[in-house]
Amino acid sequence: MADGEGESNHFVSMSTDEEEDDRQPEEEVQEMVQLDPTAVDIDLNHSRIGRIENLEVLTCVESICFRNNLIKAIENVACVAQTLRELDLYDNQITRIENLDALVNLEVLDLSFNRIRKIENLDNLTKLKKLFLVQNKIGKIENISQLTSLEMLELGANKIRVIENIGSLVKLDSLYIGKNKVTRISGLDTLENLTVLSMQSNRIVKMEGMEKLVNLDQLYLSHNGIEDIEGLDKNTKLTTLDLAGNRIKRLQNISHLVKLEEFWFNDNHLESWEDLNQLTPLKNLQTVYLERNPLWRSAEDPRSPDPNYRRKVMLTLPWLQQIDATFVR
Repeated sequence: MADGEGESNHFVSMSTDEEEDDRQPEEEVQEMVQLDPTAVDIDLNHSRIGRIENLEVLTCVESICFRNNLIKAIENVACVAQTLRELDLYDNQITRIENLDALVNLEVLDLSFNRIRKIENLDNLTKLKKLFLVQNKIGKIENISQLTSLEMLELGANKIRVIENIGSLVKLDSLYIGKNKVTRISGLDTLENLTVLSMQSNRIVKMEGMEKLVNLDQLYLSHNGIEDIEGLDKNTKLTTLDLAGNRIKRLQNISHLVKLEEFWFNDNHLESWEDLNQLTPLKNLQTVYLERNPLWRSAEDPRSPDPNYRRKVMLTLPWLQQIDATFVR
């Protein structure tokens, strides 16, 4: 499948694996994949491709998508190194990062949903701006210090325990490390350009290590073990703060975040209605989630909201546009 199909179309065979039939492992099905040598974008999504090969005909390709295939190894991509800017290998069966050295012009690399255990062999990709490694088996952040052009790093759903070895990535704008095993926010002091930090579903118990992140716009720390709101003194540009699903009992240390537009605080331990006064200076606030806190619960049935819950929120914060999932006006 390709853009700009014409008379110059080539039919290129790519070996495909059919794991659910009765063929022996050495038996491969040859499926004809149509490639236009002049195509800029190639989309081979969900094509049952088992191996990367026969890309030599692509003379000006900038983007190749191999999503949702059966590819086990990264190989035979050097032939498109001159023009390739984006390589998408999301949802395959790749176990190792390799054979990418020639792709010096690559700007986007997606290896999410594979079986990779180690970050390696990326040193030559110095123009890389976006790196996606979601849902692999990676236990350590390493071997990316030379990727100094990186603007987005996505490491969600791995086995990472420590934020480390990213101090040289000073152009980083967005860092996603959700659903890992991180116990502490650290190693971020040099990332002053960071605007998005997502560390949801980790093992963090303390809000710290963000003093230098003065340009932070969105902070996601839901589903951790945090007990106190703190450490946000310098993060005055925040527009979104997600602290849902923690163990926080008090609203405090946020009244200075006057640019805040969205505050997600559902599923915590907030009891006092008086604490909502912490939010009254935040006149840009549009959305607040407070459901399933003790102050939300009905005295008669703790599984249901207090009948006066929404009215009480509106009395304190009358400019809100949304309370929980429901619009006010």
